[in-house]
Amino acid sequence: MLDLTVCIGSACHLKGAYNLIQTFQQLIEEKSLHDQITLKSGFCMKLCHIPGVGVMVDGEEHHVAAEKAGEFFAKEVEPKL
Repeated sequence: MLDLTVCIGSACHLKGAYNLIQTFQQLIEEKSLHDQITLKSGFCMKLCHIPGVGVMVDGEEHHVAAEKAGEFFAKEVEPKL
């Protein structure tokens, strides 16, 4: 089971964390990946200084612009399944 965690701290919230979560949920649903991915949210991941929303994929730090969520999912999440 792959853990996908999106920061919802103040800075990431302002950078579009909610939209990122919505997109990830939609992609997981469309691709029927419920049994392979655990989507979580977490408070400040200490990635505030990095542009984009803080995202962890099985403990690996990333930053993602909300408008690049689909591209990120295809490149960084799906290959790890």
